[in-house]
Amino acid sequence: MALTKKDIAEKIQNELGFLRKESVEIVETLLELVKSTLGSGDDVLVSGFGKFCVKEKNERKGRNPATGEDAILPARRVVTFKCSGNLREKVNGK
Repeated sequence: MALTKKDIAEKIQNELGFLRKESVEIVETLLELVKSTLGSGDDVLVSGFGKFCVKEKNERKGRNPATGEDAILPARRVVTFKCSGNLREKVNGK
């Protein structure tokens, strides 16, 4: 099962004693901050967790899988994530 924004807000509420409305506001503010930072092209580094990076992808040739027709895919930006050593160890149970 995935961890949702609602789950995160509830954990903040229960563990830190914030009101439900405040917890939701904290989560929303954090996510908006991350989105706006990535949207401006800057990376987001969370120590002990990982780094979200914005990468530039060049225009390239592609193929429509339904028709097999060749197409040119436009240049775009994508977000990648590189986890920290601490997170990698936690995920691998070490």
